[in-house]
Amino acid sequence: MAGKFKIPFGTMAVTEKAKQLIMDALDRKRLSSGKYVRDFEKQFASLVGTKEAVALANGTDADALALAVLYDYGAGRGDEIIVPALSFVATGNAVLQAGFIPVFVDVELDTLNIDPSKIEAAITPKTRAIMPVHLMGKPAEMDTINAIAKKHGLYVIEDAAEAHGAVYKGRNVGILGHMAAYSLYVAHIITTVEGGIVTTDNPDFAEILRSLRSHGRACKCESCVLNTASAHCSKRFQYEDKGDIRFIFERIGFSSKMNEMEAAVGLGALEIYHDILKKRRANLYYLLEEFQRFGSYLTTFRKESYEEIGPHALPVIIKQGAGFTRNEFVGHLEENGIDTRDLFSSMPTQCVGFAFLGYEPGSFPVAEYIGKNGLHIGVHQDLGIEECKYVIHTIREFLNSHH
Repeated sequence: MAGKFKIPFGTMAVTEKAKQLIMDALDRKRLSSGKYVRDFEKQFASLVGTKEAVALANGTDADALALAVLYDYGAGRGDEIIVPALSFVATGNAVLQAGFIPVFVDVELDTLNIDPSKIEAAITPKTRAIMPVHLMGKPAEMDTINAIAKKHGLYVIEDAAEAHGAVYKGRNVGILGHMAAYSLYVAHIITTVEGGIVTTDNPDFAEILRSLRSHGRACKCESCVLNTASAHCSKRFQYEDKGDIRFIFERIGFSSKMNEMEAAVGLGALEIYHDILKKRRANLYYLLEEFQRFGSYLTTFRKESYEEIGPHALPVIIKQGAGFTRNEFVGHLEENGIDTRDLFSSMPTQCVGFAFLGYEPGSFPVAEYIGKNGLHIGVHQDLGIEECKYVIHTIREFLNSHH
């Protein structure tokens, strides 16, 4: 294939609308959370199909604050949350940051997601929730997970960080549990540069989330008149003996507000969301189809008939006995202008920060195998079929030279 393409892992678009809104916010000097954040929340909820969405500072906080809601419903510090062993480390970090203990379950090689057949064995009297991750935008097996949760009286919180646009059995990811946590980082289809958002159909959960993101304060209306216009607020002194509602703190909270400039970038991204989704999905599905020819040496997930994958990236796992290492493979891709990322790690046994939990290497064989042999390649909207063909050509070239 003549000439080399440059295939960066990610991209992001700051639209003209976003620039206009940012300048407007700067001119008005209204930069902290306000009108644009509210607009973004409403539009995101509408897109996913939930009644509520609460915007936050980042996707890790989205996981952590969704979990922290459970304290209002009887959870205690040190209770347990079931999560897949394989994910971006933010999943495990968020559980600990929320004051819970992550209990890890191995994943399936062909889906990259939590193995539903191993969940029940991990449930104890201290378990409060299951947090499946839709890794690389591939929906987890939510029917089985929800059935297990219902049987044991557990909450289900989707980690949908990478799953923008994913659909499971006719329903959008983001509405399949009690809450769903999204990342809005630069690499994602909808981005606010940094940022996260939690979707839910439960208005009480949303109210608690608004409190949690602002230090746990009692002031938690969807839109604050004091914040937008310094107007009269009938609720401000409703607890007469306690003073200003803004300085009454009902729960242990976080500092996790989205600001107006980030929301402006997000509002611009929402305008072009369907176009981005279409381009990314075309790239991913083309690569998945072409990838079948490499089945002797490399594997990836597959698209099931009942789902649409949220096209975040193309996962690649080097098969046992392939005859080459991940580093050799990645080195060849890099030399040919194709950027890659590792396909994360087994958090409990390959990330040293989790060693204090006491898991032994070998406890999560599938997650650990992927952690040593997995990578992912971008499918973003600045790429097209020609670039995807170049990726396939470069992989074929490598495999031909090694066999």
